[in-house]
Amino acid sequence: MLNKRGDSRLPMSEFLKTITGPADVKKLSVPQLVELAAEIRERLITSVAKTGGHIGPNLGVVELTIAMHYVFDTPTDSFVFDVSHQAYVHKLLTGRADRFDTIRQPGGLNGFMLRTESEHDSFGAGHAGTALSAALGMAVARDRSGGNEHIVALAGDAAFTCGISYEALNNIASQTKRLIVVLNDNAWSIDKNVGAIAAYFHKVVTHPSFRYLHERASGLVSRFGGKAAKHVQRKAQESVKGLLGPSMLFEEFGLDYYGPLDGHDLPLLVNTFQFLKTQNRPVILHAITQKGRGFQPSLDNQKKFHGLGPYNPDTGETTAVGQKTYSEVFAETLVKLADKDPKVVAITAAMPNGTALDLYRPHHPERYFDVGIAEEHAVIFAAGMATKGYKPFCAIYSTFLQRAFDPIVHDVALQNLQVCFCMDRGGLSGDDGPTHHGLFDISYLRSVPNLIHMVPANEDELADMMQTALEFSGPSAIRYPRGVGPGVVVKAAPVALEIGKAEVLREGSDVAIFGLGALLPLAVQMAAKLEAEGLSVAVVNPRFVKPMDGAVVERLGRSCGLVVTFEDHVLAGGFGSAVMETLNAAGLSTPVVRIGWPDEFIEHGRVDALREKYGVTVERAMEMAEPFVSAMVRERLAAV
Repeated sequence: MLNKRGDSRLPMSEFLKTITGPADVKKLSVPQLVELAAEIRERLITSVAKTGGHIGPNLGVVELTIAMHYVFDTPTDSFVFDVSHQAYVHKLLTGRADRFDTIRQPGGLNGFMLRTESEHDSFGAGHAGTALSAALGMAVARDRSGGNEHIVALAGDAAFTCGISYEALNNIASQTKRLIVVLNDNAWSIDKNVGAIAAYFHKVVTHPSFRYLHERASGLVSRFGGKAAKHVQRKAQESVKGLLGPSMLFEEFGLDYYGPLDGHDLPLLVNTFQFLKTQNRPVILHAITQKGRGFQPSLDNQKKFHGLGPYNPDTGETTAVGQKTYSEVFAETLVKLADKDPKVVAITAAMPNGTALDLYRPHHPERYFDVGIAEEHAVIFAAGMATKGYKPFCAIYSTFLQRAFDPIVHDVALQNLQVCFCMDRGGLSGDDGPTHHGLFDISYLRSVPNLIHMVPANEDELADMMQTALEFSGPSAIRYPRGVGPGVVVKAAPVALEIGKAEVLREGSDVAIFGLGALLPLAVQMAAKLEAEGLSVAVVNPRFVKPMDGAVVERLGRSCGLVVTFEDHVLAGGFGSAVMETLNAAGLSTPVVRIGWPDEFIEHGRVDALREKYGVTVERAMEMAEPFVSAMVRERLAAV
């Protein structure tokens, strides 16, 4: 009898309990590996149901990962996973099964590859498109050192929408004679893949000759072993002649192409990898996999189950959140702006779900553009549209926009083009960890001429800032946090803000506290504590990082004996630094207490726990302010 998951929940084998490292994988027979794969899927579904995480991508690479560990020898051999959100199976097979239930939890396993976590994690990642370049670097270093170990890069087909992958492909054949690239083709990144490359892969895998080879491959391996891989390669090359002319795409880059093969056929994968180990030239194995395989809810909703929070392991149901997230408010506001202005367009880099632009797309499909995992291209593409009078809203996570810094400077700001960068995940991104925390955008953007940088304190202010960007004739940026805000109701029609004008929530003459964006509530809480000690406290919602409201900063810097700043950003070059620079320019030496993130990469964990650990709290601000506050209180008592 099948349950809602779509499986029979038969008693599982216990091979996984015997795996303390890759050497134990090699002790199993190939039929036992098939049982191990079923057991790993069960472990993934039940464990990730408790912690949340990237369940779909990992269910799709179970057999690939097992076969790689069966044939190769890490850590001597190196596996490089593109993005590495699909490395959960790798973690289970490399001595971390006993800690797997801690993944993405405070103090637990990271959700991505992490060199400091295990010797088997040869290269850390969290952004797409890096695997081929890193693997090539390793291969060249191996060649120069006289080594003979294997380097294997596993990259999803979405990674081949990323320009970095092609920069690496352009160099592989000329720089190394031995490298194995595995193309994990499941037609998805987070959303359905887009563009010519995705269409090409689809054309290849649906070609009648390739479908025939799929059906024949397992039989060939059972009869001829590794020779089958070469036979499949030759037949694949013959059948693809009509698709690309004289040779396939990868052959033109100098890589021998093998496949496409069934990425869930363990005997076939084992034999093929054993054959590829013997090749002394760069090769690429095209494996067709099914994202979410073995878990019906994931197959039914691949976008949702790419990465999500805890869920019911039997039904796949998640706890519904009634309050709208900042991302949803952004998308709904953009629909309103586009309804009124035909020049408004939305651009995303393969993140329609994460940025909520999938809510915008049905309303204005002709003014929605997903360019794939290509942030640099997205920014320059937006600049090109802006030169023709269009008004692009470029929705990219803060951490991913880092990749496009030069196009922001050179192609948008230098030409003073009207492009708005809507930076989701501005601030800490909790369980995703250091690769996804958006803690640097104030530092890397506030030095750029012509650009204005806004930070909303609530949902309604986000909508107003989008209207501000629409009416501003140059480049702008808005950073907003992951998840929900304070729950402020959004007006029916957003209103543009006065550029560079802060909102003074309350006046005061002793201490001035600036709470930027999501940390404004901390400023209010600190003000209450200081007022309880008899001090007069001003509270400011800055709204603008650039241009800074210099008049308010200078006025409060002159009248108050202490300035405090709160920001969900690194302190180095952040908002607090901008306040200090403004005071310095005005010739003021008012002391400033800055609360933000230190000059180090912050691990994954619960946001509240990380704030407590690193002192992004009211308590820490009170400690740092105490000498100044005590002096003020003493002066007041002396005056009495």
